Amino acid sequence: MGTVVGIVVISYMVYNAYKYRERDGHEEPMADPLQLGELPQGGGDGKKLAISLTISAIIVVALIGWAYVLLVDVEAGPSPSADPLEVEVEGIQFAWQYEYPNGHTTNTLRVPEDRAVTLTVTSGDVFHTFGIPAFDLKADAIPGQTTQRWFRPNETGTYQAQCFELCGSGHSVMESDVIVMEPTEFEQWYAETGSGTNTAATGNPSDAGSTPADRTANDSSAASIQRVVTTLQQ
Repeated sequence: MGTVVGIVVISYMVYNAYKYRERDGHEEPMADPLQLGELPQGGGDGKKLAISLTISAIIVVALIGWAYVLLVDVEAGPSPSADPLEVEVEGIQFAWQYEYPNGHTTNTLRVPEDRAVTLTVTSGDVFHTFGIPAFDLKADAIPGQTTQRWFRPNETGTYQAQCFELCGSGHSVMESDVIVMEPTEFEQWYAETGSGTNTAATGNPSDAGSTPADRTANDSSAASIQRVVTTLQQ
């Protein structure tokens, strides 16, 4: 929308600059100066001003209405009939942890395609902002509070979740994969996660009930955090 407005405004400016450019050998007659109390003539009785104000008001009201409709949809959340997948998200310096309804925790968010996903976001230490640019999703992660957001992924693939609020020296590496899977593939993966009550052989609580793919992702995230810690200690 901003690009369209910019093109219209700049085009109008270029048009007027060309139309009223200075020309050699062409002099405009000197207009008589206005006297005190005299109104200028030839302005079309303010029609141009009225038209420009009307068009501007229509554009502003349309933008406000469009934004309002979008916000109402976001705040309302998915309908219960949509059977949304509910996932709890916790931000800690400098990683994201996801917990599913069955208690399974992981550092990689896996969701099914074409199904609403509700995220309940919080923080375990400092202020963070969780966001997935591919889905136009962003939520504040505040210690002691929760923020709910939802989205519906419509294409399989691997996307990126990031922190959008400066939270410390490792802020730039505070990211994780978001994997959108085929519904049947997701159900199979979810069934394999089990109850999430047993800790894997690695001894890492975040590996509780993890599949091999999750443990690989968790190890990668842990390695990124370790690199940050090592850098800070040098």
